[in-house]
Amino acid sequence: MPNLPLEPQDNDPLPSTHESKETLELLALRRSTLAREMIEPGPNSKQVDDLIRMASRVPDHGKLGPWRFIVFEGTARARFGKELAAIFRQDEPSADEERVLFEQDRLMRAPTVICVTSNVTPDHKVPVWEQELSTGAACQTLLIAAQAMGFAAQWITEWYAFHDKVGPLLELGEHERVAGYIYLGTAKSEPTERRRPDWRSRVTRF
Repeated sequence: MPNLPLEPQDNDPLPSTHESKETLELLALRRSTLAREMIEPGPNSKQVDDLIRMASRVPDHGKLGPWRFIVFEGTARARFGKELAAIFRQDEPSADEERVLFEQDRLMRAPTVICVTSNVTPDHKVPVWEQELSTGAACQTLLIAAQAMGFAAQWITEWYAFHDKVGPLLELGEHERVAGYIYLGTAKSEPTERRRPDWRSRVTRF
């Protein structure tokens, strides 16, 4: 993969357009790969940093940076999984061991997982809704950048994005919540197209 341009500094001149046939093709054919269909390798630490750097360039009204990234690599996935299994066992004491182990291995489905959080500033002139939209844009940019880098990617929530006992594990702040987990790896096989909403039926012109 070619090296990224150097990170621009304040007031550096930047191009207003970036004509790219490859980018348009990626967007026209973009398709998530299921986490369970991912294998090694995932992005290395430098590539993860590059992905987060690109994800941080999303529109951000007020320059608040209303998002945060928590990276799970290597053994961190298993350590977090043990905590998830303990929470699940407390909630579902009748669950059999196979199901508990399934929950424990949630993050083991892919080599790398990036948790993206919405970290809003309440009572600000920028509405919370706009701040949350910026976080969603960061998630989508991670997906697109990862695929452009040559990796499979999927944005997942599942129960551990919303459980009140998971927040303390992630050291979430008072106004912070999980927007999703971005699973990254190499696809075992090419995904196929799925049925999608008819975009034409969702367009009007004023």
